[in-house]
Amino acid sequence: MLSPTISKMNTISVICFNFNIIFLIVLLLFVSLSSQLGSKVEELPGFEGPLPFELETGYIGLGERDDDMQVFYYFIKSENDPAKDPLLLWLTGGPGCSSFSGLAFQIGPFAFKTEKYDGNVPNLVLRPQSWTKVSSIIFVDLPLGTGFSYAKNLTANRNDWKLVHHTHQFLRKWLIDHPEFLSNDFYMGGDSYSGIAGPAIVQEISKGNEIGLQPPINLQGYLLGNPLTTRKEKNEQIPFAHGMGLISDELYESLKRNCKEEYINVDFRNELCLRDLNYYDECLSGIDPYNILYRYCKDDSTKKHEGPWIRSLTQKFDSSLNSPLTEWDTRCQTYHFFLATQWANDQSVRKSLHIREGTKGKWERCWKSDFEEEISSSFVFHVNLSAKGYRSLIYSGDHDASIPFMSTQAWIRALNYSIVEDWRPWLLENQVAGYTRRYSNQMTFATVKGSGHTASQDKPDEGYAMFSRWIASKPL
Repeated sequence: MLSPTISKMNTISVICFNFNIIFLIVLLLFVSLSSQLGSKVEELPGFEGPLPFELETGYIGLGERDDDMQVFYYFIKSENDPAKDPLLLWLTGGPGCSSFSGLAFQIGPFAFKTEKYDGNVPNLVLRPQSWTKVSSIIFVDLPLGTGFSYAKNLTANRNDWKLVHHTHQFLRKWLIDHPEFLSNDFYMGGDSYSGIAGPAIVQEISKGNEIGLQPPINLQGYLLGNPLTTRKEKNEQIPFAHGMGLISDELYESLKRNCKEEYINVDFRNELCLRDLNYYDECLSGIDPYNILYRYCKDDSTKKHEGPWIRSLTQKFDSSLNSPLTEWDTRCQTYHFFLATQWANDQSVRKSLHIREGTKGKWERCWKSDFEEEISSSFVFHVNLSAKGYRSLIYSGDHDASIPFMSTQAWIRALNYSIVEDWRPWLLENQVAGYTRRYSNQMTFATVKGSGHTASQDKPDEGYAMFSRWIASKPL
């Protein structure tokens, strides 16, 4: 005969077992229902034949009611081993640029074919250097109103902190819908303006794990390309321009003397400084700040979507995506942005992507209007994340004049961590692909030689080599 203690223990075990069974049934039922949010995409207009990779699109609702806030995403499974490979969530900058930019122009498995637009659906080609060769990637349209995401009250949901909270909420809900990825290593990734929100998102995910938010996220680290961080980047833009031979020694020395090396908060009564800054703007008026090697294109409509921290370096551009087609030059980097707009607004494309009818009017790659920039600097988040020991990769295209590698190096130095591997070249096919350095806070800094603001777009082979080595915890 069992003792009362053993009998009580057996009863508790049965109750716990039954509770776990009930929990699993509820979870499976929820997953079964919520999986309707995601739909597999078999074919894409402009691409010949079935897709040679697994693409899923869908919406995740964040509001109390389904139609309050709907975040659209593209999910591509790793082409290697999705059960074991890392999971990456990619957020494009802007603020307010669709992460379709990351998918189609930078790190995804397809790109637009460079050819004159003839009125038909633009053609797509495979990108062999896709980061999905070694990781599964979620490309998310946030902030709300960006890409195909929509909400009832957009104005109230378009600021830095809402972007942070929404991305965090999206990820946990997405993982409930995709429980097979709960055990995969997770990394947050982004570039440009995502340097502001990205580290804050990682910190919020970390804190959520600590207080037991469900489901748990297997957070390992983050990576950022040419990231806006302190909003003081313009103070390094001028030394960068001098180092690259874009302004004379005399102008550089005069700028330093008259502006006292402060080029952001300039006293309007300081006529000598303003004179030098005007001369500086004239010297760079025919240069693309995103990559000083690019062909300069007056119809570069993307610049009007960027924040004042970049606009201040460039001239005002009046043309838009509605410019006559004859004005578009296929040699311009932004020609592909034009193709993307034509592609995403085609009804056959929307049908293939399972876009809900009546939820979105004209698709625009970037939509910055009414976005409130609340976070003055993301430096403090890097401090906090470094203390927690998360891995990080910070990389810079070394020909970007908008967020120069010098400004990124400056805030990394300010973290005050010791160097564990000093400055050295990293190689691809026995050629220097850039330079790198590692720090004791598990942070790796790297440059990508000859690339600009979106390094993997300019140098896809080098970008893939850098990412695939780092994500596998191998030396660059």
